[in-house]
Amino acid sequence: MIRDGGPRDVEAVLTMFDSAVAFLVSRGRTGQWGSLPFSGDPQRVEEVRQWAAGDGMRIAELDDRPAGCIVVGPPNPYVAPVPEPELYVRALVIDQRFSGRGVGRALLDWSAEEAVRRGVGLLRVDCYAGDDGRLVTYYERCGFTRSMPFFVGAWPGMILQRRLTP
Repeated sequence: MIRDGGPRDVEAVLTMFDSAVAFLVSRGRTGQWGSLPFSGDPQRVEEVRQWAAGDGMRIAELDDRPAGCIVVGPPNPYVAPVPEPELYVRALVIDQRFSGRGVGRALLDWSAEEAVRRGVGLLRVDCYAGDDGRLVTYYERCGFTRSMPFFVGAWPGMILQRRLTP
């Protein structure tokens, strides 16, 4: 089930990010989100609170527990806008207890359906493109194509897009 997210979900979403960071750290992959829990970073906590206060957060539940979160809306501030209407995946995270159960794909499919409901033909997302590029490949397996590489400081990213028929 995918439901609207809100302020009551802030702690659950921070727990999801913390589990994802711990998973990445355990594999020596600190380039994406660093090595410290999101829940201990006031700036990241505030960002999650802002998402929860808006209308773009959705929570996927499995076994009546929050399993993943997606946030859609306008592009992130470091991404150049495009000259057409779009829906942008601002964040996607899965609680690692639910890894491998299709939660991320379900949330991305929901975002594509939401774009179509809004009459928008372009869905975009950006992600970490460092290390072995596994995250970029994941989005490609979910129907996105590479659009443009970018950097935020030394952090390598990739913008991907998915064309839709509204």
